[in-house]
Amino acid sequence: MSLYIERAGRGPVPLVLIHGWAMHGGVFAPLVEALAERCALYVVDLPGHGRSRHCGLPLEPSACARAIAAATPPAAWLGWSLGGLVALAAALEQPARVQALAMLCATPKFVRDADWPHGNDPALVRRLAQDLETDYHATIERFLALEAMGSQDPRAELRRLRGEVFAHGEPELRVLQEGLRLLEDTDLRPALAGLAQPSAWLAGRRDRLVHPAAMRWSAQASGGRFAEIAHAGHAPFLGHAGALAEALAPLLEQVPA
Repeated sequence: MSLYIERAGRGPVPLVLIHGWAMHGGVFAPLVEALAERCALYVVDLPGHGRSRHCGLPLEPSACARAIAAATPPAAWLGWSLGGLVALAAALEQPARVQALAMLCATPKFVRDADWPHGNDPALVRRLAQDLETDYHATIERFLALEAMGSQDPRAELRRLRGEVFAHGEPELRVLQEGLRLLEDTDLRPALAGLAQPSAWLAGRRDRLVHPAAMRWSAQASGGRFAEIAHAGHAPFLGHAGALAEALAPLLEQVPA
């Protein structure tokens, strides 16, 4: 089975949307609506997720980037959370296909270490990986709660995420494990200086998974633009789609229609 990519929108500016861990492209519905007049949207379900559940492609940034690029025109790419690693890999490795890059609550390195104080606790990722083996549903539930934490209305956001996560079937255990390994092991910071495209690093001011300081640092390292979505947590497209669309506007203006 091939990768599922849904086409939406009526606008002239092409934009690829790539979701995060355990979700699928449908979670972007509020943002798709907000951008429908401005963009031609290509909404990706990553391998093992949503309507790409039976796609045998590994959840590996370069492999996913090649598959998406082969199925879409040259475009701006937006990656949310783990999806940012796919979008960033594409921008670095296939610059002719990625005309601009939007990193939404996504950084080149997720876990904290001695020279990266902006990351998350590596024990969190290891614990999620261990717990997936014994209690799949409870582990995903815990991660969704972390995503909703800090938002203006965390209960409503958590309800929305719960409603979306299994809307097209359960993500494969294999790709969830692959995704956690990516979050634990990937470090693309050294490559940021070579990013040729215009980029926007968009943070949720109340995000508890990807701290805005990590996004600000990444914007400076890549020569990109940093912006915060006020009152938003890790999923700004839920409840703040209009503000997010406005924050994206300067980047989209640089994309050939």
